[in-house]
Amino acid sequence: MKWIGALLLIGTATLIGFEWSNRLTKRPKQIRQLKSALQILEAEIVYSQAALYDAFQSISEKIPDPMRSFFSNLGEKIQGDSFELFSLWESEANLLLKNSSMGENEKEILMQFGRTLGQHDIDQQRKHIKLAIVHLDRELEDAVDNYHKYGKMAKSLGVLSGIFIVLLLI
Repeated sequence: MKWIGALLLIGTATLIGFEWSNRLTKRPKQIRQLKSALQILEAEIVYSQAALYDAFQSISEKIPDPMRSFFSNLGEKIQGDSFELFSLWESEANLLLKNSSMGENEKEILMQFGRTLGQHDIDQQRKHIKLAIVHLDRELEDAVDNYHKYGKMAKSLGVLSGIFIVLLLI
């Protein structure tokens, strides 16, 4: 019976380590998706001069989840008669961050960008999009560095901590 408990404890700790590593792997990918979405948004606003609803729907057709659902939900909720864009953006951004591997820095970039969305003319909006992309580039570098530093370590640490705990309890 002790051995079954020990194996379950090691297995659980290993899974935690692999989940941590998985989040480190997903974060750069999701930041790249967000950058792509903002670049598409820029093209839709500047060149197509599309309304935000159309731009959000176009983005949601071109990128994978979790960004797809973020922009799709924004597009659906914008269709309503009365809405405040930033409050919609904020609620959807919080939902996105719960369902993704992005962190607080990405949240701050999203919130800062959401405050300016739809508030300025096309040139100013373009500058705000470029600024958000520059901030995301910095976060992408950090995310890649963290993955290279801690990705393998997280897996190993999960296994080793499980074994350590079992040794302590036996």
